[in-house]
Amino acid sequence: MPDASEVKPPVVTPLRVVIALCLLAPFVAVLWVGSYAKIDPTFIGIPFFYWYQMLWVLLSTALTMTAYKLWQRDQRARRTQGAGDAR
Repeated sequence: MPDASEVKPPVVTPLRVVIALCLLAPFVAVLWVGSYAKIDPTFIGIPFFYWYQMLWVLLSTALTMTAYKLWQRDQRARRTQGAGDAR
């Protein structure tokens, strides 16, 4: 029977769900071609198809960076919690 100090934190947490959504959103947005396979509306003469994809390049970068920072925070919290339990 495990001691109370050996209880591990849950694998699925709200923070990890947010991380997963940050990483999943670009895939869904870009793989759903029917939503952006059109010319209008244009933006400074660039058809929607192209500027939509370029916008997702920037959004994907921001979302991936956010997911990474959240993952680092999660790992620090788990290490701190694990060190606190060992005392």
